[in-house]
Amino acid sequence: MQSYTIGRAARLLGVSPDTARRWADAGRLATHRDDSGRRVIDGRDLAAFSVEVAQSGTGEDDAPYTSARNAFPGIVTAVKLGDVAAQVEIQAGPHRLVSLLTREAVEELGLEVGVEATARVKSTSVHIDRV
Repeated sequence: MQSYTIGRAARLLGVSPDTARRWADAGRLATHRDDSGRRVIDGRDLAAFSVEVAQSGTGEDDAPYTSARNAFPGIVTAVKLGDVAAQVEIQAGPHRLVSLLTREAVEELGLEVGVEATARVKSTSVHIDRV
């Protein structure tokens, strides 16, 4: 399972590292220590928390949200696999993006809940890049 530092998690959540630390200190965001002693967050925990933050609107209202080159870096919050097609949801700060792609693409990219990914949007198509 992929894990994230407080700083990386903050970027994915669209908040400052200080806000992410306060959430962790208050017990809202579960952390543990890695082998180096750094506080990290499990990918699945971060994915669930990112959905909670987006739905409750408790992010930083003054944080700049940009889509430079139509790229939305975020964390995978859901993957639904069919026989041929798949649906992937990404929470990118306050933005929830859903993409339909082939099951083969999902498997090749290793997309699963808790994995960092970037949704790239061009016209009506959304392309997913694994980070």
